[in-house]
Amino acid sequence: MSDDVTIPAFRSVPRTGVIYVTAEATRRGYRSSDPDWCNLGQGQPETGDLPGAPPRLNTVNIDVADMEYAPVAGLWDVREAIASLYNRLYRRGMPSQYSAENVCLSGGGRAALTRAAASLGSINLGHFLPDYTAYEELLDVFKAFTAIPILLEGERGYAFTHEDLRREVQGRGLSALLFSNPCNPTGKLVHGEEMARWVGVAREQECVLLIDEFYSHYIWTGRPGHLPVESAARYVEDVNRDPVVMFDGFTKNWRYPGWRMTWTVGPKQVIEAVSSAGSFLDGGGSRPLQRAAIPMLQEEPVVAETLAIHTAFREKRDRFHSRLERLGIRTDRAPDGTFYVWGNVSGLPAPLNDGMGFFRAALEHKIITVPGEFFDVNPGKRRARPSRFRSYVRLSFGPSMEVLEKALGRLEAMVLQHSRV
Repeated sequence: MSDDVTIPAFRSVPRTGVIYVTAEATRRGYRSSDPDWCNLGQGQPETGDLPGAPPRLNTVNIDVADMEYAPVAGLWDVREAIASLYNRLYRRGMPSQYSAENVCLSGGGRAALTRAAASLGSINLGHFLPDYTAYEELLDVFKAFTAIPILLEGERGYAFTHEDLRREVQGRGLSALLFSNPCNPTGKLVHGEEMARWVGVAREQECVLLIDEFYSHYIWTGRPGHLPVESAARYVEDVNRDPVVMFDGFTKNWRYPGWRMTWTVGPKQVIEAVSSAGSFLDGGGSRPLQRAAIPMLQEEPVVAETLAIHTAFREKRDRFHSRLERLGIRTDRAPDGTFYVWGNVSGLPAPLNDGMGFFRAALEHKIITVPGEFFDVNPGKRRARPSRFRSYVRLSFGPSMEVLEKALGRLEAMVLQHSRV
């Protein structure tokens, strides 16, 4: 049967950016186990041992009781452990504290975001350009709300102040705003006093902040001696009244992407809604994996893991970013967070000066990248003009230093090859 056969009743569902580039690489022989490939398109960190990090958990004991379904909102003691962790990291001494009722577990980041999207009413929902590729289909498949794009300018370093937020909320009638912080792909971070002001605007204007904090332990700014983590939870006054909802999980900050355990933290009313949505969307996560996660949610191993990440990935970030700049792949700003470089390739020789052209040429050198146009979140493809980000690529320093060095050498050879044409 031909691959072009159309089955009635099913629509064409687009692939997200990472899935698309991985599928294209696979057609050219890529396998994740093949050491000859350099995957700079991956949305996951290296998962092996890091100096100073807790030992990697490689066995899970399954109790007989864990053969049953988990509650849709997750096991109560795991929810308590997550609430306690947020209180210890971000809310010491504050009168309003998170409890298990402020936490909902789910089986992956997309599941958590999907539950939240399914729980929204008939509102205007703002989102930034550029931002996480998977938001595009998420914002299109649910029809209750209207997705409103907000353009961020590279010339301003993708800055967006609390006054900009207030103006957009009032002018566009936003009832919610979805964004990643730090941002995937630009690495821009809203933190400190500015995040406190954002939370203040959300409270004042009754606009919900839906904050994807999956990279919140990959922070490259901040004061020496302070734990390099950031969360809007630090600036919430009343955990059950302030309209702030956060998403995080084991995927990036614990370096267990295959664990598929994530969580939503927010007011009790929101947690009840997303839990109800989960009952018909996915039915809940893995009971044995949730229970096995409890020791890794204690403050001491979390701090050790975060500090190990910061040491290892900060070195990779600095070396990777510097080498790319020397190649002519410039950045509008050095990444404040995440493990990505949002590179502008417009100064490279053709066809490398186009994100898709760069991607295709890199595949010939067994390197995977993600063209920038995938981050031009465009639900329903309502904007027909060419993407503003077609001269950008996202390059991941999630892989090991060995893989990065190999990839950089090949990229240098590729640029040199096309410079001579």
